[in-house]
Amino acid sequence: MVVKRLLKLILSYSFFLFGARSTGKSTLLRQTFNAQNSLWIDLLDPNQEEIFARNPGELRAIVLALPETIQHVVLDEIQKVPKLLDVVHDLIEKTNKKFIMIGSSARKLKKEGANLLAGRAFVFHLFPFSYLELGNQFKLQEALHWGMLPKIYSFSEADEKRLFLQAYTQTYLQEEIRLEQLVRKLEPFRRFLEVAAQSNGKIINYSNIARDVGVDDKTVKEYFEILEDTLLGFFLEPFKHSFRKRLSSKPKFYFFDCGVVRALARQLSISLQPATSAYGDSFEHFIILECLKLAKYFKPEWRFSYLRTQDDVEVDLIVERPGQSILFIEIKSNSNVQAEHLRSFIKLVDDFKQCEAICFSNDQYTKQIGSITVLPWDVGIKQYFGQDELPQSNLL
Repeated sequence: MVVKRLLKLILSYSFFLFGARSTGKSTLLRQTFNAQNSLWIDLLDPNQEEIFARNPGELRAIVLALPETIQHVVLDEIQKVPKLLDVVHDLIEKTNKKFIMIGSSARKLKKEGANLLAGRAFVFHLFPFSYLELGNQFKLQEALHWGMLPKIYSFSEADEKRLFLQAYTQTYLQEEIRLEQLVRKLEPFRRFLEVAAQSNGKIINYSNIARDVGVDDKTVKEYFEILEDTLLGFFLEPFKHSFRKRLSSKPKFYFFDCGVVRALARQLSISLQPATSAYGDSFEHFIILECLKLAKYFKPEWRFSYLRTQDDVEVDLIVERPGQSILFIEIKSNSNVQAEHLRSFIKLVDDFKQCEAICFSNDQYTKQIGSITVLPWDVGIKQYFGQDELPQSNLL
């Protein structure tokens, strides 16, 4: 299945392309560059990795011998040999070649103080599919259960999808964690993954997680940093604003894909039923992922957070948009949102005053409830986060 990706790459300049494993980075670039005008070096190949790890200068000799027809050099899984970036830096300065560096982890690059080329290369991120990319092939129930990794869409049977996601998590533990020696002991980290997945989208309590895993708080914080650095998830920070209500100061953590988090939490065999808390949690997770990935593609200056007051009134997503009012987003999996479902949200919004407030839901039609605009989630996300799809009044 060929899916046109939304990410727009700039081919006239060198760039990094980061993304978790199996998000389609290599596929996208192989569709973009043909063998006649590019050189592809795959550092996942142990032989290739050994050659360049032993002698990074080998890349210089190879590039200097390239014919003029080859303009792009692709280095797949650049984090395997970070020292290559010093050679790339020099070659960008001295040749007319463009370098494309693919990475599924920033951990080793950061840890070894790798040369990130100081503006000589753009940085792009690729995520699992968006519903906008899939079009008519998208099914919400399937996305909530199995996630949006491209490989999932090559399988037709549930057993195949389940085995793939289980293999994905094992490959992550084997190749990203054990082989890269990111932790001393694998078993506590394995337990941490399951506990963290079960806490997906919840405010992080390091002490509780540490107790469940059998390690100390500091180790749990390091484990979360590993998840972030290997692009398996991200922190959603609490909203910081001079607001008269006392707010939570602790972050949440979200995994990057609904299917992967269900695999880590050992929930793939459990069906998601509408009107259950599990369905609501997965729907909220899916909506947040869609908003963040589309904003990363099209509106990179937008900043995201969440808000929870001391009275446990919560706003699922807050978007700070330069030049526009702050956007408050409530997420409801209901198919018929009513005023009573939004009572606390309406009061909070009215107290805050200077914001635009919307609710993404499974409603069929857009409707107005007090100061809140309730939108079908797909219509709302496309309107607010899709490329060039904002109403005229919302354009900068």
